[in-house]
Amino acid sequence: MADKVKILVVGLGNMGASHASAYHRLDGFEIVGLMSRTIKSKTIPDELSGYPLFEDFDQALAETKPDAVSINSWPNTHADYAIRAMQAGCHVFMEKPIATNIEDAEKVVAAARKHDRKLVLGYILRVHPSWIKFVEIGQTLGKPLVMRLNLNQQSSGPAWHWHKNLIDSLIPIVDCGVHYVDVMCQLTGARPVRVHGIGAKLWDDAAKQNYGHLHVTFDDGSVGWYEAGWGPMMSEIAYFVKDVVGPKGAVSIVAGQADADERDGEDLSDSADIDQHTKTDALKIHHAEVDADKNFVRKDEILSMQDEPGHQDLCDREQAFFLEAIRKDLDLSESMDAAVNSLRIVLAAERSIEEQRAIEL
Repeated sequence: MADKVKILVVGLGNMGASHASAYHRLDGFEIVGLMSRTIKSKTIPDELSGYPLFEDFDQALAETKPDAVSINSWPNTHADYAIRAMQAGCHVFMEKPIATNIEDAEKVVAAARKHDRKLVLGYILRVHPSWIKFVEIGQTLGKPLVMRLNLNQQSSGPAWHWHKNLIDSLIPIVDCGVHYVDVMCQLTGARPVRVHGIGAKLWDDAAKQNYGHLHVTFDDGSVGWYEAGWGPMMSEIAYFVKDVVGPKGAVSIVAGQADADERDGEDLSDSADIDQHTKTDALKIHHAEVDADKNFVRKDEILSMQDEPGHQDLCDREQAFFLEAIRKDLDLSESMDAAVNSLRIVLAAERSIEEQRAIEL
């Protein structure tokens, strides 16, 4: 059996803890350290207790000499940590987004190519069976496509602090938008040509606008919008819309509401529950074909997705892919370029809000 990949985990928040759990359990990885700037004052999950703790990134790299680094810190640290890790000879897994600006994103990808290191981005929907099926069906609906996607989150309890801190780095349509713009690009296979954004600041405690809406036009005539808002004031009506419409019909993700009693007493709104962000429950497929009397030829179909993987299972899948990419020397060019492309689109939306005009790409 191949030697285990020694990995340093940077950031132990929501996603960092989930990825660290995956490394802890997956055969093929060996955690050599956990790092964050305040980790020694934090409570470490029981399964991760006993690993060396570091509050300085360079010290952690020097002392642990990892083969790979998992970067799950605040977005404004991603590019710097990734480039320094690759310069030290490490492969990198990085939570989205790849950077907070295009220049840094391109530098990260250039560093991966220069140092011949694997760079895997945490685009969790790319390993989600239901979302993969959603994209596959959407690609059969003809052109142009109309894509309607959102994820609004009501902030309370722990989510109040997560969202406020995230907004210090990026507005919601940038931070989460990269996932859904990436889905739009997969669905169309087309080039985005124009982006328009609108936004509003409803949350006095947040540093930036906490609500936004972006619109993308593609060169095949397809159009898509993505909406994201975080804050204690956000409505939970229609907070989860995942809908694709084409000339031949439509496909929609139908998500259930979580019972608060089933979430181990966590003080979270449904929309802020991380398991609900990827949960699908079912795909509803509508066929547009009509007969001579203009009645539908086929009934709508419901594809049950109740046995789909949960959030931790998806993190496990991401890390299993990271391990495979390292051991099998997979070509990751498409996914790296896609990460830069999706960031370029959402940052154009932010620029559109600031300049109050549509941005040509």
